[in-house]
Amino acid sequence: MIEFRPIRIGDRTAIERYTLPAGIANCDLAFANMFCWQFVYRSAWAEVDGFLVIRFHIDGGARIGYMQPVGPGDFTALLPRLEEDARAHGERLRLVGLTDEARALLRSREPGAFAFDSDRAAEDYLYAASDLRELPGRRFQAKRNHINRFVAEYPDYRYEELTPDRFAECMTLEREWRRNHEGGAAGLCAEQYAMQRAFDHFEALGLRGGCIYVGGRLVAFTYGSTLTEDTFDTHVEKADTHYDGAFTIINRLFAERLPERFTRINREEDLGIDGLRRAKSSYHPVALQRKFRAIRLRPDEAACKRLWMTCFGDDEEFVDAFLIRHYDAGLMLAATEEGALRAMLHLLPFTCETGRAVYIYGVATDPAFRERGLASRLLREALRRIDAAGIGTALLIPAAGSPRLRDFYARFGFEGAVPVTFETPDRFDFGTGDPAADRAMVRRRGTHDALPDRLHLVSASAPELRSDDPSVAAIRYVDAAPKVPALH
Repeated sequence: MIEFRPIRIGDRTAIERYTLPAGIANCDLAFANMFCWQFVYRSAWAEVDGFLVIRFHIDGGARIGYMQPVGPGDFTALLPRLEEDARAHGERLRLVGLTDEARALLRSREPGAFAFDSDRAAEDYLYAASDLRELPGRRFQAKRNHINRFVAEYPDYRYEELTPDRFAECMTLEREWRRNHEGGAAGLCAEQYAMQRAFDHFEALGLRGGCIYVGGRLVAFTYGSTLTEDTFDTHVEKADTHYDGAFTIINRLFAERLPERFTRINREEDLGIDGLRRAKSSYHPVALQRKFRAIRLRPDEAACKRLWMTCFGDDEEFVDAFLIRHYDAGLMLAATEEGALRAMLHLLPFTCETGRAVYIYGVATDPAFRERGLASRLLREALRRIDAAGIGTALLIPAAGSPRLRDFYARFGFEGAVPVTFETPDRFDFGTGDPAADRAMVRRRGTHDALPDRLHLVSASAPELRSDDPSVAAIRYVDAAPKVPALH
């Protein structure tokens, strides 16, 4: 077993011995972030065969993940030990924060063994430090104008270094901002706890920051730390929005005062917040630091992936995203022959204009095993479950330009060609890739009402759809004998 230790303030030198020279511009590898958010993620670290390994609780929950091991050379030799550690916690191996190069390495070492995905909301914005210091050219004209207006309106402003005697004012400004924008929740939120932790250990964490005052009032502050030998990470930037331009001027003046050795500045992710994304994009990042996650596939998931790619021709990135975000073994129906997956479909619960609904997705049969009634058996079982759950609407999208498929589904009570859209938290595209072609056949029970003009599906849950056989650990198989007369 790997002996992990909780991240403590005294671990900075040991951890940065790996992270600073690695050149990985991922803000999650900044020691200050690891330490200040340790109370949420319960991060722990270990040195394993010349690599730094960080283990943490994903989103602060029960699942365990491991950051990309940091060190010289090929980290994949560590995977068996990481898997052993994950199994000891009742988990499978999840790797987080992988670079493009690390993803490619993992794919080449163990083809098909992992699913990979990335989240645009978690990508870090990387800027040329010279751009933020100088705001050059026409691209930054609006930023310069913003600063000029601030200077004209508040000629008595001044920039000050962020020092311990100003920390209380910073916390007050943050609380006032949160009260005005979020309704003033009682107590400190997680970000405020992390900020207080930073202030309590400011010097030991190697933090540096700056403030803007107008008269005697603090109107903006920021701070950050060294991420790599040439990259500075801005962890926090706060401003009083009553002072138009305060964000813009603190950004520039702080960048101007950073040491010249920092040629890049990481301003971290946008969390999927539209306003934050627009603001960060307006500074014209030179790159986005992608952060891939990888999950070791179980046998049922690997089989699903192989069949999906055989039948649909989707790229691996799309299939991996489905497996990581939406695959549920208990909601997949599968037919096996000769010990292998030959046909499948997925039951995805939604709500829509007609009430509760189930979208039947990814109906696929291995080309070598078609015309044996496998899809028919799966559809009958799917509809049995849907009816037993009391869900009145089932729908699916046949492949465009296939009258034969439409005839096949019509035999199960599906009809029409209703325009359909999907709404999920991650904006996953459950359609065809062409919204104009997303027209569903619908099966409704218990009503003779006309089909709606369109349907908007919002993701939901329906635990009663899951397999009712508790002895099946990973997937419910529907046995299928060969050469069953087909309906299609």
